[in-house]
Amino acid sequence: MRYKENIIEVSSPDFVISSSLKRMEKKSDGNKKTPVEELISSTKQYSSLDFSKVALTSIAGLIALTGLFMNNLAIVIGAMLLSPLLGPIYSFAINIAVGKLEDAVKSAGILSILLFSAFILSFISTFMANNVSEIPITYEVSSRAEMTLIYIPMAILLGFASVLALTKGIPEGLAGVAIAAALLPPVVVAGILFVVLPHKAIIPAIITLQNVMGMMAGSLMAVIVLDVGPRKYYEKAVARKYIRRVLFALSLLLILISAISFLFP
Repeated sequence: MRYKENIIEVSSPDFVISSSLKRMEKKSDGNKKTPVEELISSTKQYSSLDFSKVALTSIAGLIALTGLFMNNLAIVIGAMLLSPLLGPIYSFAINIAVGKLEDAVKSAGILSILLFSAFILSFISTFMANNVSEIPITYEVSSRAEMTLIYIPMAILLGFASVLALTKGIPEGLAGVAIAAALLPPVVVAGILFVVLPHKAIIPAIITLQNVMGMMAGSLMAVIVLDVGPRKYYEKAVARKYIRRVLFALSLLLILISAISFLFP
């Protein structure tokens, strides 16, 4: 290479894109899947406690409480739009699917904290209001204190559809309304009845548990259908084991909760 006559110069070649390649690209566009790394990254914000989400859930609970007291469904629906309850369920399902059990447990814990914040705030607010004047049991309150097994398949379908929607790029604010509709009103009603009619407070509490367990089961079914999982073979085996065990545990809990619900007609 010491001599210039030995130097090879390469110029930019011209390329022609084959029509066959274009057809293959069009076919593959419909089969694109969200990368696993992107799904995991989207769950990180729900694996640690964010006090702004606790505050937002508490505010949504107060708004729902107002709508329940006023027997105004529109106000209750407005509260559902604010409540960030979908994120932890989504994070739980994705983390179980990729074998991150610790992060999945954290997500479930955060969901419990969010629901408890709505419950305790509704309880305190109802207790204070009850000392001033008698709290009426409106239709919006009483309708959410009636036990029915239809909540379980409904919750499973909601959990499935919500995870499917998020993985397809639908904004959380739209997909989360249905989740909030199934969780926020009954947990607020539990706080109300714990003050006004303590013997009936167990019913909306059971409904909330049914919905939570059903949504978690439905979300796991969604990640199975979407084939969400880690890339390495041995990690896939571990993740599948977690999914089977968690689904089995959720099924047992749903059966137990359903059996308990028959005690409260």
